[in-house]
Amino acid sequence: MNLNLLGGLTFVAVFAGIILTHEFGHFIVARLVGIEVEEFGVGFPPRLFTLFTWKGTKFTLNLIPLGGFNRMKGEDDPIVTDGFVYSKPWKRILTLLAGSAMNLATAVLAFSILYTQIGIPDPKSVQILEVSANSPAQQAGLKVDDIVLNAGTQKITSVDQFRTLITGSLDKPLSLTIQRGKDIIDIVVTPNSKRPAGEGATGVLLGNTLHPVSSWFATIPISLKATYVTGRELLSLPGRLIAGVVKPSEAELLGPRSIWNLFQQSVTRDVESRQPTTSSQPQVPTNYTLTGIISLTLSLGIINLLPIPALDGGRILFILPELLFKKRISPKYESMIHGVTFLILIMLLGYFYIADFIHPVSFVLP
Repeated sequence: MNLNLLGGLTFVAVFAGIILTHEFGHFIVARLVGIEVEEFGVGFPPRLFTLFTWKGTKFTLNLIPLGGFNRMKGEDDPIVTDGFVYSKPWKRILTLLAGSAMNLATAVLAFSILYTQIGIPDPKSVQILEVSANSPAQQAGLKVDDIVLNAGTQKITSVDQFRTLITGSLDKPLSLTIQRGKDIIDIVVTPNSKRPAGEGATGVLLGNTLHPVSSWFATIPISLKATYVTGRELLSLPGRLIAGVVKPSEAELLGPRSIWNLFQQSVTRDVESRQPTTSSQPQVPTNYTLTGIISLTLSLGIINLLPIPALDGGRILFILPELLFKKRISPKYESMIHGVTFLILIMLLGYFYIADFIHPVSFVLP
């Protein structure tokens, strides 16, 4: 099969799967707390046909294959007194949280699959993952897979510690003790303060050494931590943009066409990296598609929890006064606010998607 076509099909399957997973979370918890779900739709309307009916819920197949939806009884209708709107506050909150919870759980699962393939990182070790051409690191003789044992008089126990030492030694020689295979080597590198910030003063990409996985369960703790750290970085991105820590070009939002292009590249690179090679140097399999899935499912889960009307987080915000003070905001006004905000969001998304189709984000995977 053509790899570009395979990448496009992968994008559709992943995008639809992530949304369906989100909606399935809502469906499961709604049923558990006794909220009636009238329809669970696979894809978006118009409806093609009803697949089957289970315990009062119609499972339907719809024309547009990019996700799915739940239609709960009385979800936006304050007249229906035995529907979602008039359910107990804790039931509505749990139901609304469940969609994002499923996305976060999917991210944990995807991280665990990733670590099963590449190994579990050791946070107390520092390894050179890349060395830029004509950089101070290359000139000093540093190579990919070198492990940094000492810098100056300090034993290196974390990536952040090593970066701090590099920053404190700008334009001054910094002696390093390196493990290269079974050999221990002393190298002197001089971090250059005039190099662009995005390239680093020494020109290296740092990471942790990876250890083989003893069992799938061993990946769960690090997968939970990775999900938390990645989600925290996503939430802090607007603040880092404002503070100038992250350049706007490094945090561009990707629309459907840009993500389509990303998955085409990702699938192509992942497939090619697993093909037999005549070279004596074995290829290292890439996992760009898996990391793309992680980014998408985390983004959907976290964005939906933002306190914006029409999103799950905004709906929860309207329920909190009822939960805390036993007084609820009028369902009529709440429904109106969510409806107006939803229309605004749709218009903004429409503008963003059109702009993305005209001028997609250009990038090349490393």
